Amino acid sequence: MRAIQITQYGKPEVLQLCERPVPEPKAGEVLIRVQAAGINRPDVLQRLGHYPVPAGASDLPGLEVAGEIVGGDLHDSGFVIGDSVCALVQGGGYAEYCVAPALQCLPVPVGLSPLEAASLPETYFTVWSNVFDRARLSAGESLLVQGGTSGIGVTAIQMAVALGHRVFATAGSDDKCRVTERLGAERGINYRTEDFAEILKSLTAGRGVDVILDMVAGDYVPREISCLADDGRLAIIALLGGAKTEVDLAQVLRRRLTVTGSTLRPRSVAFKGAIAASLRKKIWPLLGSGQIKPVIHQIFPLSDAAAAHALMETSSHVGKIMLQVSDV
Repeated sequence: MRAIQITQYGKPEVLQLCERPVPEPKAGEVLIRVQAAGINRPDVLQRLGHYPVPAGASDLPGLEVAGEIVGGDLHDSGFVIGDSVCALVQGGGYAEYCVAPALQCLPVPVGLSPLEAASLPETYFTVWSNVFDRARLSAGESLLVQGGTSGIGVTAIQMAVALGHRVFATAGSDDKCRVTERLGAERGINYRTEDFAEILKSLTAGRGVDVILDMVAGDYVPREISCLADDGRLAIIALLGGAKTEVDLAQVLRRRLTVTGSTLRPRSVAFKGAIAASLRKKIWPLLGSGQIKPVIHQIFPLSDAAAAHALMETSSHVGKIMLQVSDV
């Protein structure tokens, strides 16, 4: 099969087309003929040598795919040969064939193309796990999404709005702020020219927001803590602004705040399978009805994976960057 490998750590050009054996599914896994794969920030980190591959995972990049099941262990999976699915995988998505745990597969939502379906798993699993499971966003509560036009951002905004929450978002330009508002955010905040903490306090009559989804960390954390409501929760999923900061722990104690974080890739199949079950029950119907829609910025052929990574590194995109692997 054709695949994209990381020939060495470095710039996007280290991503090169290669030939690899078709992977063999193990117990509990299915083999997918890949039609499309998503590009995600962890792929870039892996290419740079900053995101180690978990033991036993493919060294090929790519954490989400969509395509047709062509083999594997289908016992008690609910799937059959020929089913169109999208899946969260530990690696190997930039290829014409990929193995995935059956528990981490979901049917392509009604009305969506395989390309659109491939844009879902990594961000939808991540948002559900961190916003709704870890940070426990509940009825009547509000959410701030940092980086509202990223793949994670557009997912979090739409998902929370569809479930009835008040949502705010930050973005790096006025135009991107308007995009977040069209997606359902009450207010897009330009983090380059505005103080998100002060604006949120004003918009919430001094109360603050209940949950913050943060991909930045670094010096954002003190400001985020200042604009959390009492009993608020900060969920950190990436460290684009740095891994170290200073925190006023007196606020954490006095206002009963929670600072948490997670990475999804090393978690167990059972853990990810539970997220898949929640998404299928609570979010997939909203995708099927069009209440939530995939947001795709640009599509590249598999052979142009390096150009796709170069685009992601500019942070100029809105939504997902995708690889078209096959039309069949």
